[in-house]
Amino acid sequence: MNQSTQHVNSKIRCSVESCSYHTSNYCTLDSISVGCSDAKVTASKDTECNSFRKGQ
Repeated sequence: MNQSTQHVNSKIRCSVESCSYHTSNYCTLDSISVGCSDAKVTASKDTECNSFRKGQ
């Protein structure tokens, strides 16, 4: 993601470099959707970013 053409949202930290919305350890979206990967969520590892889109 080219930081010069994308808005960096400093309120959403992101470490997923393979996401097309990732730049400089932040997300470029205005907001994200968080979901769960298990019906019985008991820890943060059971959650996921539903806004993820595979980057290049």
